[in-house]
Amino acid sequence: MVYPMPSMDTEEWELYPSSCFGAEIIEYTAISQDGDDQERDLAISLDVILPDDLLEKVLSMLPVVSVIGSESVCKRWHEAVHVLRCTLNRMAPQKPWYFMFTCSDEVVSGFAYDPSLRKWYSFDFPCIEKSNWSTSSSAGLVCLMDGDNRSWVFVCNPITKDWKRLADAPGGRSADYSALAISASRKSHCYTVVVARCNQVPGEYYLWELSINLYDSETGEWITPFKEVLHRWRGGDECIICEGVLYYLVYSTGILVNEEHRHRVLIYDLTSRHNHTSLMSMAIPVPCSLTCGRLMNLREKLIMVGGIGKQDRAGIIKGIGIWQLCDKEWHEVSRMPHKFFQGFGEFDDVFASSGADDLIYIQSYGSPALLTFDMSQKLWKWSVKSPMMKRFPLQLFTGFSFEPRLDITS
Repeated sequence: MVYPMPSMDTEEWELYPSSCFGAEIIEYTAISQDGDDQERDLAISLDVILPDDLLEKVLSMLPVVSVIGSESVCKRWHEAVHVLRCTLNRMAPQKPWYFMFTCSDEVVSGFAYDPSLRKWYSFDFPCIEKSNWSTSSSAGLVCLMDGDNRSWVFVCNPITKDWKRLADAPGGRSADYSALAISASRKSHCYTVVVARCNQVPGEYYLWELSINLYDSETGEWITPFKEVLHRWRGGDECIICEGVLYYLVYSTGILVNEEHRHRVLIYDLTSRHNHTSLMSMAIPVPCSLTCGRLMNLREKLIMVGGIGKQDRAGIIKGIGIWQLCDKEWHEVSRMPHKFFQGFGEFDDVFASSGADDLIYIQSYGSPALLTFDMSQKLWKWSVKSPMMKRFPLQLFTGFSFEPRLDITS
């Protein structure tokens, strides 16, 4: 079966074979190379003289798509790639991919965008069954939580298709609000998962019970090291882990004189475990009035992408900003230029945004257009046109980013 795919340098579509993205092989279209037939006899194959360790080093520096394609070159290359799969920390860091799919009750299937080669691939994501599942990613692993049963949590490597279901998370099947975060170690490949739950206290409109549930891959067990009753504040679906610290975005449920303080970020040190200090007493206000906020870990730095609300109507979005938290103070990194903001068409007050390394993705729920921001270059740029099409006016899209890796398992 073939799928329409964009070429690397244009937005024209080419036919590509269906990609398996399994642990054994992935099929990709070969990239043609210009060569002079008359000089072929003079060429010396580096494969003959290159030692195994140098071959593995060269392969480890390639984009993951090229590494997987190298398996089919010959037996020696296949064995070299196998070594990369089985050896910790041999592969170079990869730019994060973005998996885009439609919001529906149907089985989730979509396309993954590779920023290194600027290509989209047809992609079947393991585990995820519905678009209402929560997701979080770190160092090649993606954590997923069932939207209908909040106790079901999965961890997978989307490239190798390796996955596992964790022990049931504490708190039961449902929660008024829940947020998910994962942090994986690049050295040991151990990981920590956090499920933050927030439920309204029965009969109390302004009281919300927050619980932080922590899973350790080394012990395979959950603990609940922290609980607090929030007054006039509630949790949401947005949290992230940076350097062993959980950051959790909360929302005001009361009437505020200053609309800029409708959101705050709670900070919880995961290493302290049983800490009885009130998190609200140390909460950090957001830098301005936001319609929504998206938290992400970029090189162990907390980054927030937020919809900037209008001064007189805070729920109406007028732009998008990016901030970095330094010593509990927000520093503005960039604001989306107006031409890119207009390029999405009608932009809702909430949107999808995630990232890793130095790359941030932003996507409107009402459009398959995908915008990127490079933190190191401070550069805004559209991705190659997505193969997903808007087939009816109310069709919605969403997505999330993950780092493609071969050398980490769940």
